[in-house]
Amino acid sequence: MDTPPKRRSGAELLNALLEAAWNELVESGYARMTMASVAARAGTSEPVLYRRWKNKDELTIAAFAHRRETHPVQPAIVGNLRDDLIAELTAVGEARASFFAIASAAAFSGLRTDDGGDPAGVRDQIMQSRPRAAVRDVYRRAHDRGEINVDRIPSSVLEMPFELIRHDLLLNLHTPGQDRITAIVDELLLPLVSPR
Repeated sequence: MDTPPKRRSGAELLNALLEAAWNELVESGYARMTMASVAARAGTSEPVLYRRWKNKDELTIAAFAHRRETHPVQPAIVGNLRDDLIAELTAVGEARASFFAIASAAAFSGLRTDDGGDPAGVRDQIMQSRPRAAVRDVYRRAHDRGEINVDRIPSSVLEMPFELIRHDLLLNLHTPGQDRITAIVDELLLPLVSPR
């Protein structure tokens, strides 16, 4: 005798819905994704989705946020600013290349934010340009070792390597090469942050 499937609720259901939405984005793309296709993939009904998100755009943005939170970038800690940054930028590039390709395709296929934002607004909401704690930690460790004085460096300079990697990912839709990452660190960032 078959037992009826267990009814999911709370975090378990939310995770299943967001994973289904992400998988639908990956396999079908934003343009072909529907609330019905996500519901079918999650083994639930459309009203379950509409209780949480008013439309496909809200669900898509939530799926990106969920993916980013459940698949964090985890680089190695090497022990000096140069090598830590190269490791961090390499990990970001490798972990986020497919994420950025899917996000770009969604943004240019009509994805809008709650306020009707344009593709740039969608990009900023999905990509979240604010520095992650791990990035701040890279700079803080370098500060503690005496390599830099993080309090005297503008945040735009500290964010620049990550913005360049993000730019490369958005334009090229693949991981930047090691030569590019090394050049960003050695030729652009380190001359700006190293004590004179």
